[in-house]
Amino acid sequence: MSTRDKTKKKSSEKDIDRIAISQANDDSAWEKSVRVRRNKPASLSIHADLAARAFFLARLHRKNNVTEWLTNIIQERVELEEAAFIGLKHDLTTKSSPKP
Repeated sequence: MSTRDKTKKKSSEKDIDRIAISQANDDSAWEKSVRVRRNKPASLSIHADLAARAFFLARLHRKNNVTEWLTNIIQERVELEEAAFIGLKHDLTTKSSPKP
């Protein structure tokens, strides 16, 4: 276990709620406001034959449209890739840390 993991204590939801409520009216306890903008949907160009295959598979999976199916596929793949990256990073950290 790294020293960072040891020093960082995980707070429960009740602890976080209690702290937030106690600091709600104290402006000095809060950081500067952050403005968040909604991203616009992105366009993606693919070859017609690939689009036709995707359309067929979307219908096969009973999705309302190919965009919904592709969004699910991309989301699943991104989550898979992120999990693999985190696992690899953990393995590299474990292998490179000195053993007692």
